[in-house]
Amino acid sequence: MNVARVGIGGPVGSGKTALIERLLMVLKEKNVKPAVITNDLVTDEDAERIKGGGYLEEDKVLAVQAGACPHTVIREDPSLNISAANYLEEKFPDLDLILIESGGDNLASTFSLDLVDWWIFVIDVAGGDDIPRKNGPGVIKSDLLIINKTDLAPYVNVNLKKMIDEAIEVRSGKDVLELNCKTGLGVSEVADKICKNVLFR
Repeated sequence: MNVARVGIGGPVGSGKTALIERLLMVLKEKNVKPAVITNDLVTDEDAERIKGGGYLEEDKVLAVQAGACPHTVIREDPSLNISAANYLEEKFPDLDLILIESGGDNLASTFSLDLVDWWIFVIDVAGGDDIPRKNGPGVIKSDLLIINKTDLAPYVNVNLKKMIDEAIEVRSGKDVLELNCKTGLGVSEVADKICKNVLFR
């Protein structure tokens, strides 16, 4: 791999695409040149959303249709995503980073290290404050765990501090960040983690 590849996974509705949209804005300010690959079951919905947002040139956004469980093409057989990433590298030799968004999946979703250098797992408070205690591989094994939609905690009866503390405990020292994609709170910190751990390590 010449261009750094970062995976972004998590359950349906956790905020993966919203995070990518926000990250593209922050990365531009940092003079990082990204591209994006999205994964969906049988649609290009997330890719079209990113293209429509105007955050990135449309030809730097590719869609992969899994046609099966979304984790299949990021873990068991990531060849479709590897081919898409190789294509982007060849077409845009000045790229610094390729963000690969998994299709929405459950807490068992993980990325193959043949596909990515580093990966992020996104959960949200609306999914329940018991998610860290369920010890899903995505929560435990990811390089960075993001707890998104923190502003919703009072409305869904979630003890946010307890959720964060339990996430820190099960991750044995690996990074945990709070995020609110609606306001942008925490997005700069995510970009900084990517830069430190992948781009400028």
